Amino acid sequence: MSTVAACEDIEHAGANYTVCTFDPHTDSIRIFDRDPITGQFFGSFANLSSSLWGRGLFTRFAMNGGMYHRNLSPVGLYVEYGRELKRISTGFGWGNFHLKPNGVFYLQGDKAGVLETDAYVKSGIKPDFATQSGPMLLIDGNVHPRFLPESDSLNRRNGVGVSDDGKVHFVIVDALVRFYDFATLFRDRLNVKNALYLDGSISSVEIPERNRRDDHSPLGPIIAVVEKMP
Repeated sequence: MSTVAACEDIEHAGANYTVCTFDPHTDSIRIFDRDPITGQFFGSFANLSSSLWGRGLFTRFAMNGGMYHRNLSPVGLYVEYGRELKRISTGFGWGNFHLKPNGVFYLQGDKAGVLETDAYVKSGIKPDFATQSGPMLLIDGNVHPRFLPESDSLNRRNGVGVSDDGKVHFVIVDALVRFYDFATLFRDRLNVKNALYLDGSISSVEIPERNRRDDHSPLGPIIAVVEKMP
């Protein structure tokens, strides 16, 4: 069991962000959406924790992990334990998911990554876990071309990026911020070149070390860091 605090508070562009960092070499990062026994979507951190507890695991960290339909099923690619349960989406549509380019957060063995959707398809990666969301925040170190530094579109936001040292950074902000400022946090403070937006108003996180468990809305896919019970 790790005793190192995973989360820290970072001030950036006038807002306070919570950043939780994990190393896929040593931390078990997983993505879940439904109970393997009942087949029902978890919908909440509490339901996921209860299911994991029954399997001798506990949640060290959890965050909503990608956009979903009204029935809580993923909008785009979803892979769990090597099984592709939802195909990747490359089409066009409305909303943030389709603000191209969108992208994929994936885990393969002891490595993690974020790739723009077309780059992911071309890579031929066969992940153990993956979730698709959008838009990308950073693409190869560049801020998404549609983001404006002076935009008046403000919202709660959460996202994920992988820095050059292979560590995974999960970020959530409770203030209302621009896409642009959110993206530059990953670039300027976390040494991330590719980062992915996970969602806005329903942005939620569970951080047991801080006694925090958000319960804003029913959730679709959930990214979690799990540990075996001692």
